[in-house]
Amino acid sequence: MTDHIRVDAIEDLAVYRDGQKVALVTSRKARALLAYLLLTGQSQRREHLCEMFFDRTSDPRAGLRWSLSKLRKTLNDDAHERLIATKDSIKIDLTTIDLDAGFVREVHRNPRATTAHLRQAAELLSHKPLASLETSASADYDVWLLGVRNELQDLRGGIFQKLINADDFADHEALKWLRLWCRLEPYSHDAPYALWQKLIQLQRQYEASTVLTEYVDLMGPDANDWTKSAPTQPQLSGAAFKQRQSVEFCKAKDGVRIAYATVGSGPPLVKAANWLNHLELDWESPIWGDTFQALAANHTFIRYDERGNGLSDWEVPEISFPSFLNDLETVVDSQGLDRFPLLGMSQGCAVSIDYAVRHPGRVSALVLIGGYASGWRIGMSKEDQEQREAVLTLTRLGWGTSNPAYRHIFSQTFMPDADAERLAWFDDFQRQTTSPENAVRFQQAFGDIDVRHLLSQVQAPTLVIHARKDQRIPLDYGRELAVEIPNARLVTLESRSHIILGDEPAWKVCMDEIHDFLAENR
Repeated sequence: MTDHIRVDAIEDLAVYRDGQKVALVTSRKARALLAYLLLTGQSQRREHLCEMFFDRTSDPRAGLRWSLSKLRKTLNDDAHERLIATKDSIKIDLTTIDLDAGFVREVHRNPRATTAHLRQAAELLSHKPLASLETSASADYDVWLLGVRNELQDLRGGIFQKLINADDFADHEALKWLRLWCRLEPYSHDAPYALWQKLIQLQRQYEASTVLTEYVDLMGPDANDWTKSAPTQPQLSGAAFKQRQSVEFCKAKDGVRIAYATVGSGPPLVKAANWLNHLELDWESPIWGDTFQALAANHTFIRYDERGNGLSDWEVPEISFPSFLNDLETVVDSQGLDRFPLLGMSQGCAVSIDYAVRHPGRVSALVLIGGYASGWRIGMSKEDQEQREAVLTLTRLGWGTSNPAYRHIFSQTFMPDADAERLAWFDDFQRQTTSPENAVRFQQAFGDIDVRHLLSQVQAPTLVIHARKDQRIPLDYGRELAVEIPNARLVTLESRSHIILGDEPAWKVCMDEIHDFLAENR
């Protein structure tokens, strides 16, 4: 006996009985009829249903009878007659049906809806509503479907607004939902305005300025003047905010110009370069923007573009591990830093380890995220090495083309759970950041990295952070660093990402761990 059945209609039409999916009739008209009866929740005249769904058939009443016979098997059971048919009318009794659209409507009506229910409703509305119900049944059906879709989209705006303003809802998660809302409704006035307000509230004025500019460009004369209702937060134009990051150049021993940037105030924090960097693009990016701004909040944050990419020289005689180390030394010396914490990500961890061993008096603390001590030619299996060699060939052939498929090899492993927008951004970012030749040279240099013999010589307090299911660099590489570096502490993050994104729960854990660790080791 089944007290309730669950019906999903918003995304893909599906019926579940005792948690098991029930096979639905394949007829698109019968499915559309089911959705219509469910979503209207009202008794419908047989004549009306025949005209709406079966008017183009030779026998509309027979078509309706056949469809109803299939729907009875889906909805009815020994205890409940949910599909109620009389001589003149048809109705679905919703008393024992959990309908997703009904849940969304109730959440929207309820002023005391919990954050959990708001999030669940927002997830249900995170796609084009009712896309699976489109059919050529009739013009009347199409009009009805458009009306319900517009209703659900209106509910989405209200639910998203309630969700992002919930007291127990984190800022980084609110930004994630706001950006999703903007993507779902590109011509909305409310969605970009809510995102702009939130960014102003968080004092991320440059991003807010970008949102406003894109909105005005898209809407033209129909754009609203948001600045009249701006929250009372410190205001700063986009151009002025960008100037807060100072970009300068220094020269390495072999004459290569290295671009570096400083931003923020307070004690210094130096970040070693990694694959790939661009001081201007990544500061504003949906990939690293949250992380870099969080790190700059309490420090003078110093980072640089490695030789061969970003704003540094691309035409360079050498791209190798020794040259990576030399670039870091050049930047640190140009700043006149005596003692500072050093942050490494990915292959930047090995560079940071080597620097810390060579200059033990200068490195006060070491933070290593997603790192490894030996490159792919040394630490990986023969099969993995062959795959990396194949990627080198693909890089040579396709890196500089407009087809992102070649660069997607990297983006999908760096951020397997990222949305399509950020994957596309990262694909294009890589293309802009270095040449095909240098992309190959970098990968070859990474393959030869080996600092395993230096791990036991690290004297600085060390925090090792690694995603538990990192798709690019497996956790075992992070464990090796934590085991071999004296007194190192390992923090594992619940994520599959090599680049931890700002809307992942693991991101806040990562930032909190770094903040606490640096506070302890000043």
